[in-house]
Amino acid sequence: MSIHPQNIPDIPVETVQVARAAFPKGNIYLQIRDTLGGIYEDEAFVELFSQRGQPAESPWRLALICVMQFVENLSDRQAADAVRARIDWKYALSLPLTDSGFDFSVLSEFRTRLVNSGMEQKLLDILLSQLQSKGLLKTHRRQRTDSTHVVAAIRSLNRLETLGEGMRSALDSLAVAVPEWLTAHIQPDWFDRYGRRVENYRLPKLDSEREALGSTIGADGLTLLEAIYTSTSPDWLRQLPAVETLRQIWVQQFYAPQEDGSVKWRSVKDMPPSTLAIHSPHDVEAHYSSKRSVNWVGYKVHMTEICDENSPRFITNVHTTLSTITDEQAVPPIHEALALKTLLPKEHLMDSGYTAAEYLVNSKTDYDVEIIGPVRPDPSWQAKAGLGFDTTNFVVDWDNKVVTCPQGHKSTKWIPRSDVKGQAIIDVRFLGSTCRACPVRSKCTQSKTQPRELSLQSQARQIALQSRRQQQQTPEWKETYNQRAGIEATHSQGIRRSALRRSRYIGLVKTHLQHILIATALNLVRLDAWLSGIPFAKTRSSRFKQLQNTPS
Repeated sequence: MSIHPQNIPDIPVETVQVARAAFPKGNIYLQIRDTLGGIYEDEAFVELFSQRGQPAESPWRLALICVMQFVENLSDRQAADAVRARIDWKYALSLPLTDSGFDFSVLSEFRTRLVNSGMEQKLLDILLSQLQSKGLLKTHRRQRTDSTHVVAAIRSLNRLETLGEGMRSALDSLAVAVPEWLTAHIQPDWFDRYGRRVENYRLPKLDSEREALGSTIGADGLTLLEAIYTSTSPDWLRQLPAVETLRQIWVQQFYAPQEDGSVKWRSVKDMPPSTLAIHSPHDVEAHYSSKRSVNWVGYKVHMTEICDENSPRFITNVHTTLSTITDEQAVPPIHEALALKTLLPKEHLMDSGYTAAEYLVNSKTDYDVEIIGPVRPDPSWQAKAGLGFDTTNFVVDWDNKVVTCPQGHKSTKWIPRSDVKGQAIIDVRFLGSTCRACPVRSKCTQSKTQPRELSLQSQARQIALQSRRQQQQTPEWKETYNQRAGIEATHSQGIRRSALRRSRYIGLVKTHLQHILIATALNLVRLDAWLSGIPFAKTRSSRFKQLQNTPS
């Protein structure tokens, strides 16, 4: 496919007349076109196409259609039909009323070009630049971020289903790539076991029978892998994605074969962690995760939006991760992405999942961003009981590396080391004889013989941690932090309007593209609401709750 960039054409006169007659009060697509024009230009997507070959559909139109379909949560086929049939879409796309559109598969091909070229982020960034140039995005001093879970575009599988589907996927792939080779190595009973989708209701119910079937599937997979890895088989068979996935699943699910060639399932304690375990051969990047009462297999998306007063709540960044990546690990890439867009906030509202002491310090020193969010309370029994001497009762002399206890005694040991996460911490110990003779020992330690010990973070992190624990108790800080809750409404809007909760596509990169399209679509919806004078919705409460504020 080739492209020769052209300027965005004017809207045909007939299209304008019919659209104005059909929508005398306007609608979102007419308003967006009148305010922002076509948003995208062909030049922005020149890298996706060659200079020779069959002419491609105009990239600026395809980009805008991809966004518009998520405004209404349309499938590719429905979006292509809307281009053919809807007047407001033709208005936004500068199309004559007689335009017959294109085949829906063009949209999938365009998205593939975007992700293969790593240009999916442009869809959101170009819109944000347009909003800034039009004076619609004036301030971004205060922003807020939160994550929500995303279910992968696969069905959840148990261990036995994962084995069967892994084997079936590999056989299907080999049947396409090397049918003659597979015919020579296939076993007759494989057609019964892997000829159709492996589903739990077709599998044995007794544990003994299920274990026996798992061992049989394990032996089948081992036979297939041995045939693929023999010197007489083509080397490139090992590089087939489905074959490599089968090999990884077998390593994760079975112990090494015994001398007689039999295989045995791994016990649960010998299974790999969720960060590595493959839960479906159809999307190897979708991992199992759990957060509070929610369990899912899929991904996680972090959305950042502006929350300044008198400003539209535009989404400024979308960060999609594996489900096993913690929230705090997302802080550096989020700030790095905002810095590249010159959209860094001065205040960044986040919940306690993001507020590790490391990022409280680094965000301020590296990006001049203050993270506003509660840190986890001191886990020591002294702090929980509120009766003993916790860390705040000790005076730390960082220069001389000495800690003074509430009774005025000084520490005797200052031992720097790294914790299990590789973070620098400091172990502080006091003299044993001094602690044992202390009259308030019961408020300091529960050990009968050992002296008091403290674990401190590095100076900057420890000070930031203690300072935040004090700040988050003040009414002023709580009033500011309460604004963070508004990001939950963004997740709700994305879920209800654009099906944010479930991925349409396979893999992390394509799922991230979906989230970029959803964020861009929500920005258009919010811009339309802002220009139309629609106020922000208030937090809803039940009729019963409303009685609390009713005068008696």
